[in-house]
Order: sequence, then C-alpha cells, then structure tokens
Amino acid sequence: MPHSHSGGDAHHEHHFRSTDTVRDVVIGMSDGLTVPFALAAGLSGAHVATSVVVLAGLAEIAAGSIAMGLGGYLAAKTDAEHYQNELQREIRETRELPDKETAEVEEVFEGFGLTPEQMRPVVATITSNEKRWVDFMMKFELNLDEPDPARAVRSASTIGVSYIVGGLIPLAPYFFVAELSNAFIASVAVTLTALFVFGGVKARFTGIPIWRGGAQTALIGGLAATAAWLIARLFR
Repeated sequence: MPHSHSGGDAHHEHHFRSTDTVRDVVIGMSDGLTVPFALAAGLSGAHVATSVVVLAGLAEIAAGSIAMGLGGYLAAKTDAEHYQNELQREIRETRELPDKETAEVEEVFEGFGLTPEQMRPVVATITSNEKRWVDFMMKFELNLDEPDPARAVRSASTIGVSYIVGGLIPLAPYFFVAELSNAFIASVAVTLTALFVFGGVKARFTGIPIWRGGAQTALIGGLAATAAWLIARLFR
C-alpha cells in the first residue's frame, strides 16, 4: 500500500514539473523568436553589412538569454521564499490560534458540501497532526504547492536555452546568405513559419484553436519586425 501511495505522488510531481518546463520553454522561445527577429529586421532596414546583423544578433541573443534566464531564476526563488513565509505563518497560527485554524478547515469542507456530522471526524483527523494540518491549509486554503528545490536553476537554464534556440532561427539565414535583402526575405519566411508553428503548439496547451494561436503569434512577431524595419528605414 505505501508503495502505491508514493507512486501516486511521483506521478503528481512529474506532471507539475512538466507544466513548469513547458511554461519556461514558451517564455524563452516567445522572446527568442521575436526580439532577435525585430533586431535583424531593423538592421536590414538600415542596410548594414550582413556580418553586422550576425554579430549584433549573436550579442543580443547572449545578453537576452542571460537576462531572461536570470529573470526566471529570480521568479522561482521568489515563489520558494513566498511558500516558506506562508508555511511558517501557518505553523505559527496552528499553534497560537488553533480554534481559528480549525474553523478554517471546516470552511474548506463546507465548500465541498459536507455536513457538520460528515466533516467532524475528518477535521479531527487532520487537526490531530501538525504537519498534516499545515499541509492541508497550504494546499486548500492558500492553493500553494511546495516548490521543487531545483526549480530555480532548471527554470533559468530552460528559459535561457529556449531563448538561444528561438533567437538563432531568425538569424540563421544571415549566416548562409551573403546578400542582405535575400537574407532578410529568407529570415522573414523562416521566422514567421516558426512563429506560426510555435504559436500552434502553445495553443494546444492553452486550449485555443491551433490556427488562431499560430496566427496570433506570427502576427505579433511580424508587427515587431515591421516596426523595427520601418523605423530603421525612416532614420537611416
């Protein structure tokens, strides 16, 4: 029986981490595809040498991946600190205000439609063990899951690598096509296709139609690149 219980927990953790990883990939890829694409479009509009586009693009990808990765790291650290602060507060309240905390447990079960007779033995069982009591309050009162200790580092690396992968897509044609206008056209075609595919994949996780998700993502990236290109043309 214990073996079966731990297997259930392992499955839950796997599912939770997978969701976080998907979100981190989406964050990294979204900006990775869009920002270097806009930069390359702007530089193409300014008619600089192809080598300048490549160099500036690589510098931006390096800086952007570090900044985005660090942002992910700090966000995960903040979540972990928030969880620990709330955990300590719940422990303190179960010790200092047991009647109030017991009433809050009862409120949770009232929300599930249990009668006082039905909930009485369950509430008594939960409140008879401090750890179980605190865990219950964290989960059902505050809707907080215990964060994975490795989450911050994994989030930073996932976002950073996703940004690099995304950023190299709009930049790739400039590596292989010497003529600037041809490289720019190839970059637009490749990146808009990648944005559409990426938006479609992302839509599967958010529940919106795949074609709409793809079109929206491609449109946003296209607008960013168009704005950068037009500004460069106007002020060069």
